[in-house]
This record gives sequence, structure tokens and C-alpha cells, in this order.
Amino acid sequence: METPPPDPAKLLAHWMEWERGETPPGRVMSSLKTGGLRDVLEALVAQTSQAGSSDDG
Repeated sequence: METPPPDPAKLLAHWMEWERGETPPGRVMSSLKTGGLRDVLEALVAQTSQAGSSDDG
């Protein structure tokens, strides 16, 4: 079974639930993990690395 791509809007919604105090931290962490936050962060790091290396030259 393939995992669907991360949905940044859903990840933000989970985060905002925690900020408003609607969801306990453990549940939010679980939602962020299963929602693909790691993939989003890895993509941002790769994008930042590429942008930084193109500025060097």
C-alpha cells in the first residue's frame, strides 16, 4: 500500500489544533508523523541546500 503525498494544509491544521489547545501534544505528534511532516521537512532542506549551492557560484 502506497502512502499518499503529504498535505501541508492538513499538517498545518493539526498544528493549529495543538496551538489552540484542542488536541494533546501526543496526538498532534502522531498526526504530524502519519501526515508526512518528515517528507515535507526533508523536501524543504533539500530545496534550501540546492538554493544555497546555486548562490555560491
